[in-house]
Amino acid sequence: MDAAERREILNRYADHTRRFDELASRRKTGETAEVIPFNAPLRELEQEPTMREVEVLQLISDGLVNREIGQRLFLSEETVKSHVRHLLAKLQARSRAHAVAVGFRRGIIA
Repeated sequence: MDAAERREILNRYADHTRRFDELASRRKTGETAEVIPFNAPLRELEQEPTMREVEVLQLISDGLVNREIGQRLFLSEETVKSHVRHLLAKLQARSRAHAVAVGFRRGIIA
């Protein structure tokens, strides 16, 4: 992540925080608050996940661990770990949970 991306993220965070604080102060005075939509732009993926990686992501979203995913898909645990690593890179996710969130947001999994 370069400095420009960090600045963009911090600016979005600061803007969101400012809007949240404004709405929270209105709520204290008895006004009704509106929902703040999070409209972060979806960046284009450099490479789309394979069908097998989508299957793995779906099983992760169902709460399965690597061993269970391997048993379900007849893969070794090491192969599942490899698919997870590729998914994290392709989805630019920091964790399995983040990958699931990105998958839902992009409509990759349901």
